[in-house]
Amino acid sequence: MLEPMTTMGDARMKATFTPVAGSMQGDAVAHHLWATDRLLEFCERLTDEQLRQHAAGTYGSIIDTLRHVVGSDRWYLTFFSTSASPLPAIDESNGATLAQLRTETERNAAAWTEVLAGDPDPERDVAEMDPRWEFHVPLGFRLAQATHHGTDHRSQVCTALSTLGIEPPEIDVWAYGDAIGRTRFVELAASS
Repeated sequence: MLEPMTTMGDARMKATFTPVAGSMQGDAVAHHLWATDRLLEFCERLTDEQLRQHAAGTYGSIIDTLRHVVGSDRWYLTFFSTSASPLPAIDESNGATLAQLRTETERNAAAWTEVLAGDPDPERDVAEMDPRWEFHVPLGFRLAQATHHGTDHRSQVCTALSTLGIEPPEIDVWAYGDAIGRTRFVELAASS
């Protein structure tokens, strides 16, 4: 049985996963990245055998799903990047370690911060092209898909952890808000 997880260093977490001020999507993206990093950190305590655990109805093993989450996040960034030197794609089949995935998540966080700070037009048409088809999506819709995709696969990893008898870490939006100080609970005096 794994011991309860302590949170990562506050300074690193706040520097890496603080939302872009004034951005309507800042909290959603910062939570998305924080939750991925927290799950990666949690899974660093697993054995190789546990990382290869696969739960029925999920994407794949824990490690393969985590590689997919981080790699896909990098792929989604390609639709937003205006940089002359975008981040290189992540090969999900290259056997990246959890530590390497955490480093790439930090790089993704920096790139997402740059994207949101640029205040992109959510209605800008973004085309994905193939020699046989084109798929057009507004930029804001693409961002919604990126964060949903991460949530879906993180949930699958948590399901696989549960099948191992391991309680997954809290990675919901409320846990994120509490961890970085975006939420606060104020107890009021009882009325007489």
